[in-house]
Amino acid sequence: MAQQHNDMPFTRTNYRLLLIGVGIIILGYVLMSGGGSGDPNVFNKDEVFSPRRITVAPIVCLVGYLFVVYAILKKSVG
Repeated sequence: MAQQHNDMPFTRTNYRLLLIGVGIIILGYVLMSGGGSGDPNVFNKDEVFSPRRITVAPIVCLVGYLFVVYAILKKSVG
């Protein structure tokens, strides 16, 4: 029996994991957005410096970037 050699560096699994990672990164940036005001004379400190924007969103982005790195480095089995 001859073994089949895959010349492609990425498999379907790699691309799926990569898309999931990009989706997580986009979610992090969406969580980080907002907090602005239409009036330049109004500054809402609680809205701009909310825990969602300064803590949760950067952690979600970091997890997304780590997931993308994992998707790139994952070797195909077989």
